[in-house]
Amino acid sequence: MTTLPNVSAVDLELDGGWLTIWFDQPDTRNALTDDLVGDVRATLEAVRDDRAVRGITLRGRHGIFCAGGNLKQFKSSFQGGGSRDDIIAMSKNGAVLFDLINDMPQVVIAVIEGAAMAGGFGMACCADVVICETSARFAMTETAIGISPAQIAPFVIQKLGYATARRLMLTAARFDGAGAHELGFADFVANGVDGINAVEQQIRSQVLKCAPGAIADTKSLILALPDMDRMQAIDAAAENFTGRLLSDEGREGVASFLEKRKPDWAQ
Repeated sequence: MTTLPNVSAVDLELDGGWLTIWFDQPDTRNALTDDLVGDVRATLEAVRDDRAVRGITLRGRHGIFCAGGNLKQFKSSFQGGGSRDDIIAMSKNGAVLFDLINDMPQVVIAVIEGAAMAGGFGMACCADVVICETSARFAMTETAIGISPAQIAPFVIQKLGYATARRLMLTAARFDGAGAHELGFADFVANGVDGINAVEQQIRSQVLKCAPGAIADTKSLILALPDMDRMQAIDAAAENFTGRLLSDEGREGVASFLEKRKPDWAQ
């Protein structure tokens, strides 16, 4: 049985094995406050090894995804006398969140309405699938206000490629949902809430037909491959495939195909 943490900055909705994490801090426009970061981290850590949770959606309430870093905290806590070590710790705390989203064994969807700014945009780059509303707004605003998109940079590069990510980060670029699709950030763009909900349901249906362990092992291999040379990649792929073929899921999947029936995990 899935156990979810007690949280206050997000709302948790578990439905049919799919967990939606709703960012819910209207006063900060769902910025990356300590509370929101802590709640998302606690939730992801709680379900990371729970294969009953088949997928995860990150989404913002109040018509906004995430306004990025908490600039009021930056000014009051850090520019008002906070130590260098405190700033470094805060930055590294954000990195833990981004790594956690990026490495989750489940499929992670980011559904974006309204604005996804700076760190919010970077957080969405960690997801496996990005769905955005046509009128959504995006901005890499850090350099325009004198700071750097430091911890999100690897994930922006991972999502968009080196040249495009470099240009966007250095020019504090702004774009809408259509532009996000052209850039390769948004995998799907739809009009209105009904439109993005329909796309999300389609992705959910596809994922729920897949074996959860196979998704986890495939994602692990995908994430590891860029750091391997060719021979290491061949060995890792062989080990990964063999483990899958000999697993209970692998045996059930092959049997169900030959017997012309659905496997036991398919919804």
